[in-house]
Amino acid sequence: MTMGTGGPVASFSVWDYVVFVGTVLGAAGIGLFQAIRGRKNNSSGEFLLGGRQMTAVPVAMSLTASFMSGITVIGTPAEAYRFGADYWIFAISYAIMSIITAEIFVPLFYRLGITSTYEYLEMRFNKLIRVIGTSMYITQTALYTGMVIYAPALALNQITGMNLWGVLVATGVVCILYCTLGGLKAVIWTDVFQMVIMLAGFVAVIARGAVIQGGLGKIWDDCYQGGRLSAFDFDPDPLKRHTFWTIVVGGSVMWVSIYSINQSQVQRYISCKTLTQAKLSLYGNIIGLWLTVSLAVFSGLTMYSIYKDCDPFTNGDVGAVDQLLPYLVMDILAAYPGVPGLFVSAAYSGTLSTVSSSINALVAVTVEDFVRPVWKNLTEKQVSWINMGLSIFFGFLCIGMAAIASLMGSILQAALSIFGMISGPLLGLYVLGMFWRTANSTGGLTGLIVGLVITLWVGFGAQIYPPLADKTNPLPISVAGCNRTQDLNYTTLAPWTGAVTLTPLPDDRPALADSWYSLSYLYFCLLGSLVTVIVGLVVSAITGGCKQENLRLDLFVRRRDLFCAGCGKDSEVKPLPPTLSLFLHLSISLSLSHTVGLHLY
Repeated sequence: MTMGTGGPVASFSVWDYVVFVGTVLGAAGIGLFQAIRGRKNNSSGEFLLGGRQMTAVPVAMSLTASFMSGITVIGTPAEAYRFGADYWIFAISYAIMSIITAEIFVPLFYRLGITSTYEYLEMRFNKLIRVIGTSMYITQTALYTGMVIYAPALALNQITGMNLWGVLVATGVVCILYCTLGGLKAVIWTDVFQMVIMLAGFVAVIARGAVIQGGLGKIWDDCYQGGRLSAFDFDPDPLKRHTFWTIVVGGSVMWVSIYSINQSQVQRYISCKTLTQAKLSLYGNIIGLWLTVSLAVFSGLTMYSIYKDCDPFTNGDVGAVDQLLPYLVMDILAAYPGVPGLFVSAAYSGTLSTVSSSINALVAVTVEDFVRPVWKNLTEKQVSWINMGLSIFFGFLCIGMAAIASLMGSILQAALSIFGMISGPLLGLYVLGMFWRTANSTGGLTGLIVGLVITLWVGFGAQIYPPLADKTNPLPISVAGCNRTQDLNYTTLAPWTGAVTLTPLPDDRPALADSWYSLSYLYFCLLGSLVTVIVGLVVSAITGGCKQENLRLDLFVRRRDLFCAGCGKDSEVKPLPPTLSLFLHLSISLSLSHTVGLHLY
């Protein structure tokens, strides 16, 4: 078969299985090593926070790997192949996110010495809000983790022929093993190992593609001719799926919600031995994210260069867009025994790192928010056994969620969207508590509920009535160079061009379908945050928030936290002045009303 002309591809060889299994065993071996190395210290702090003795470099790599899941490894190149290189603009969002998280959230959480992010909600508001926040996190994380396990397993199963359920269970069991035995140190060092594997997989695809196509310049020229390099669309329309503004503004807020308040990430940087190391881990994380997104996007551009005249999806060689990159790997790398196995290892390394992060974080919030408040006199040994037991429980729960995902069909994307929709209102709740001393528990709870209702409304509406092609901007594809073309029934995926409709349009789209429900998914988090803050402030003002007394000033952001690496727990507490807080709020609100509010009617 000539590469890039369609048709069946080779299957996994023995050496591919050897490389793949070796990678999985290597990950498990790290967990066993950390368990043996730390067997003399079985405290809960050691298990959940690595004894707060981690340094910046491994934590930075772990921060990058923990949300660079198998979905990222497989999905980002497919995104670049279908829509072009505009996904790379997320590199700007990553930088903004890292700066905001390092200079605002890290000093506060590190100063308070918390284990669970949601401890802050009780300190600032009340126990009920903490329980609600924790419950929202557990629900979204368990569901999201099931999707992370299932989605790449499904794609790789249909390409490589590996048994789907065997891979699902094996993935969960390996994560359970090193999470249970090694705790956070095992998770972080395994993430470092898995990130190297992920990057090596991308490099292998790009290098082989460059050889086939005659150099990186040829790939770049093909993508230019195919319109894949027109990345900077400055249209302020918030209804367009990806523009410079939706990615930089909406994408930055979305990633801030993931890195600043998500337990999986917070648990990592507060495990650092000093505040300086914690901040450096986030700044180092920028480099890791830039490198990952750059290689992933260029892998997608390489794929377009090879398949520009014969799209495997339209030609019927694959049944889903997420199978494009695995198909490419088997197409161009099967002649090199073990290299396809390296790619599969890369995809599953992303999955393993995300799943292990989720399990460890779920254990942390459950112990701190539900177990310790009820059983206050537990010994460290008892807590350690509870930690290990919960790791096993949540591991199998996530495997169960993956099984449920197999029955969801199109709801799979809805479930992934819920992860972002929940983060927005929660971020708004934290911002409300950290910047406004007038905010009270009544305002916080009301704002959280209203923000969640609004984001779920627009999110589910977008799933029921997907945006049309003029808002998603798919780029043209071709099958003119294929050796064969099958008659297909396009019924499941978003449109690729204006002429081919893959998602059948309903006979009667409501008026909101092309306005409110077409809002870019990257603005869901921003919308939820703004609604939560605004409603929270209004309700707090009505319910006596200005009359609160005896507030702990260390629960607020202070000037000394900003770009202050040496501030410790005992530093003088000086929250931002109310006028500065108000100025920040009004500036954000006014700038966003210009880009968002005009179209939300």
